[in-house]
Amino acid sequence: MAKPSFRLQKLLRRTQFLLFFLTAAYLMTGSLLLLQRVRVALPPGPRAPGPLQALPVAAVALGVGLLDSRALQAPRVSPELLLGVDVLHGPLARPRPGPRWLRGRNSELRQLRRRWFHHFMGDPQGPLAPGPEAPRPAAGSRGMYVGCFSDSGRDRTLKGAVFFDLRKMTVSHCQDACAERSYVYAGLEAGAECYCGNRLPVTSMGPEACNHECKGEKGSACGGVGRLSVYRVEELQPGSRKRRTVTYRGCFRLPENGTHAFPDSLVQANATVEACSRFCSQKEFPLAVLRGWECYCAYPTPQFSLRDAVDSSLCGQEPELQRLAEYCEVYQTPVQDTRCTDRRFLPTKSKVFVALSSFPGAGNTWARHLIEHATGFYTGSYYFDGTLYNKGFKGEKDHWRSRRTICVKTHESGRREIEMFDSAILLIRNPYRSLVAEFNRKCAGHLGYAADRNWKSKEWPDFVNSYAAWWSSHVLDWLRYGKRLLVVHYEELRHSLLPTLREMVAFLNVSVSEERLLCVENNKEGSFRRRGRRPHDPEPFTPEMRTLIDGYIRTVDKALREHGGAGLPGEYVPR
Repeated sequence: MAKPSFRLQKLLRRTQFLLFFLTAAYLMTGSLLLLQRVRVALPPGPRAPGPLQALPVAAVALGVGLLDSRALQAPRVSPELLLGVDVLHGPLARPRPGPRWLRGRNSELRQLRRRWFHHFMGDPQGPLAPGPEAPRPAAGSRGMYVGCFSDSGRDRTLKGAVFFDLRKMTVSHCQDACAERSYVYAGLEAGAECYCGNRLPVTSMGPEACNHECKGEKGSACGGVGRLSVYRVEELQPGSRKRRTVTYRGCFRLPENGTHAFPDSLVQANATVEACSRFCSQKEFPLAVLRGWECYCAYPTPQFSLRDAVDSSLCGQEPELQRLAEYCEVYQTPVQDTRCTDRRFLPTKSKVFVALSSFPGAGNTWARHLIEHATGFYTGSYYFDGTLYNKGFKGEKDHWRSRRTICVKTHESGRREIEMFDSAILLIRNPYRSLVAEFNRKCAGHLGYAADRNWKSKEWPDFVNSYAAWWSSHVLDWLRYGKRLLVVHYEELRHSLLPTLREMVAFLNVSVSEERLLCVENNKEGSFRRRGRRPHDPEPFTPEMRTLIDGYIRTVDKALREHGGAGLPGEYVPR
């Protein structure tokens, strides 16, 4: 009886080994099929293997910042997790407590990460061989297709207006954006990026190098990785916004060395503002300077900073007399000052993890615009906002813990979230202004105004009751748990831009030239002014709301003074 029992045990051991082997083979086969499925979208034809093909899918996802490293340590990793599908439903990523609008952004984050991952795995690593399905220049565009060019990064010539669109980029969309600012050329890169300028890139490439289709226009060439499909801009499309006009900056005294300080000039009889502005726009200068019939093009400089305007009557003389005078009229042209538009990720990981923290509606996006243009490095974000990415904030899609950005936007509070950062710039704005700005954003997006029905509904009082307390607790938590803080008031940044910005840049340990700071001042508004009609009632706060908010203002003012600061600005504190 013992012998059959021994044989049975031996058979069971072999069966266990066989089942283990079959399970392992099944999992390996599934992984191979998964990789093959990702490659199905690639066009047929020979292709040299890229570095990504030798990596496991999970390693690729981690490398591009789509997955947290903790997900790779979990005992079971499903295909859905590897593809970035709904990674926030597991126990390692429970929904964060907080306002609904913050949690709502997570769904957009999941969708866009999934789209990026498929795009990242499906894009070729080198130029594709031309074939019948290769993208072609857009036939419906009003501008002439110039060709495919190499984009040389920091030395690019098309560095005027810049915007991205991950979903709807078309050639016409890019052309209209460039035409609005009076640029001659529109360049599209990687299917979703648009650049403008008046000078063609130096290095021309073959048509096969621009192998990406426009995200919103299938079959149309929209550049490639490091490649620009360049179109000449002829005129605006019907229904698009009008061209930006010239803005009068004032009458100013000429610099000490006179007109020799200006880089370019045009002298002609009966020179007009329009002619001078057109000439300087073509040369990509942001300032057009008129003295009599003499036209000069310039940048703001320490010698010509445009801070001390004089009476306009001193520039209102006859052209012959004004030409001999020491005063000139200055106009802002439609083109952008490009001395500070070059931005990139940090070349090495930052050793200091810096937060740019604020309550929603306190001007965090505007502060990021200033920091990026002053330092030349992208800022990151704890959240993902596709609208901001389309505005040029490339750091939006980078993982917030990558340490490749100069600082990271966050609205979080609480000890755990704060102590993750080594230092922080704490941006504070008057709560009355912050609440109105955030309510506008919540109802109408970053650049819109809430409708009258929103202000008159129950939604507004409920919003104030919950968010006013958050304004206070946000500042108090960062004062309590922050390791190294620089407190910046939004109003001081508005009124004293350059001194405050210098302090912020020094806190970030970046050296910046005075010319670059003047460029930032010249481009300070960016694309963040709200459009449309303001609400009828400019003061939507009831006496009960004011009593509540004033109490929080006093609490925060006291905490700032106890922390060693000067307290809140006088306009905040109720007297």
